[in-house]
Amino acid sequence: MEMIKITNCLLLVASLLLKLHSSNASSSSLDYADALEKSILFFEGQRSGKLPADQRMTWRGDSALSDGSANHVDLVGGYYDAGDNVKFGFPMAFTTTMLAWSVIEFGDKMQGQLDHARAAVRWGADYLLKAATATPNTLYVQVADPNKDHQCWERPEDMDTPRGVYKVTSQNPGSDVAGETAAALAASSIVFRDCDPAYSRKLLQTAMKVFDFADRYRGAYSDSLSSVVSPFYTSYSGYQDELLWGAAWLHWASDDISYMSYIQSNGNTLGAQDDDYSFSWDDKRIGTKVLLAKGFLQNRIDSLQLYKAHSDNYICSLVPGSNRFQSQYTPGGLLYKESDSNLQYVTSTTFLLLTYAKYLQGSNGGSASCGSSTITAGDLISLAKKQVDYILGQNPARMSYMVGYGARYPLHVHHRGSSLPSVHANPSHISCNDGFRYLNSGSPNPNVLVGAVLGGPDNNDQFSDDRNDYQQSEPATYINAPLVGALAFLAGAPV
Repeated sequence: MEMIKITNCLLLVASLLLKLHSSNASSSSLDYADALEKSILFFEGQRSGKLPADQRMTWRGDSALSDGSANHVDLVGGYYDAGDNVKFGFPMAFTTTMLAWSVIEFGDKMQGQLDHARAAVRWGADYLLKAATATPNTLYVQVADPNKDHQCWERPEDMDTPRGVYKVTSQNPGSDVAGETAAALAASSIVFRDCDPAYSRKLLQTAMKVFDFADRYRGAYSDSLSSVVSPFYTSYSGYQDELLWGAAWLHWASDDISYMSYIQSNGNTLGAQDDDYSFSWDDKRIGTKVLLAKGFLQNRIDSLQLYKAHSDNYICSLVPGSNRFQSQYTPGGLLYKESDSNLQYVTSTTFLLLTYAKYLQGSNGGSASCGSSTITAGDLISLAKKQVDYILGQNPARMSYMVGYGARYPLHVHHRGSSLPSVHANPSHISCNDGFRYLNSGSPNPNVLVGAVLGGPDNNDQFSDDRNDYQQSEPATYINAPLVGALAFLAGAPV
């Protein structure tokens, strides 16, 4: 009888532990401050170039130290965009812009992570400065041919694939990538305005020159460089959105009235009247509208009221129950846009929800108008929080889609450096083809890419932790960058 009681007791404890484990992603257990720290740490795993003494992702080593040298320019540094070893300037610039915007809006909530967040911004901005100033009337926009890079599976520290450089010029323009670079430099200048004024001025002055270049020599960079940028980062939305986006950031960073005049004169031809419901490295239209809506909400600039109306339309499209609702959510509640790296749209949308909520709160109780109903800042915060909570593990799979966060997260990440033995553990060169055995291995990645947010589950909340399924298992800088701001907001929000 005593043995039966003990057995029953053990079964009860086991049942309770199982319930606790299955609910370990409940709202009360989500540590947003820990997730924030990890989301920023991820960028250290994506660094290219000479790593600093305070590098915390210690399984990484120096890489690509001669980038640009064959063309007599210094293009060392910057970020690898995702799981490969290419430096794509277009998504890198967007990443830098979003990191900077995260610090600008929510840096006061980052607690002990603000310096690390600024370091992440600076790593991107330093590279973009080099790319923009190396040669007159030229912007370097990419290092390495992705077609060659993707034929290999090797650590960035071992790269022996061609490191050719690609540029846009007055004869071969790229207004999209140049406009985004101008935005990134302008936004970064705001981040460093108080803590490093000289650097801030250099960023802003360069941003102005790059924007003039983008506007003066108009064209899509994927037309000029189609063989090496498509289909990887084709500018599907055109370049008009980046011109308006760049002007908006320069207006904020400089207070130069000429940029507001540019927005007022060119807005209609650059997409101000377009309602668009996706915000990404390619399409900046709704991001620009939210950014400019601030001018109407907080400064009552009447010419910007249009942008508030379009921002409302976007917000209303996201909120279930709104009479303008037109978004798709998975059965588990995740916003769903695309099968390829869907979480990039979730993190960017979440950032805009929280930023717009902040702007509304700063306008004496403003709200979004959805026909006969209104959506409050609190509604936006609630929706954004649900998306973040899903990413961190409050989902049907009970899996965190941030590597290294929570009790259960993906182990087979589509990422060369993470999936191959570290150069510190295995200093011997691993050649181009020899690395594929690690890609195809069923073993977990030997190096944990802490903080990386992956592409995420499908429209039925299903996720295959499979290194070969890059659509679901590949991380990217532009997935993480908006989430930094969102996590900072939640980490600093009242309990």
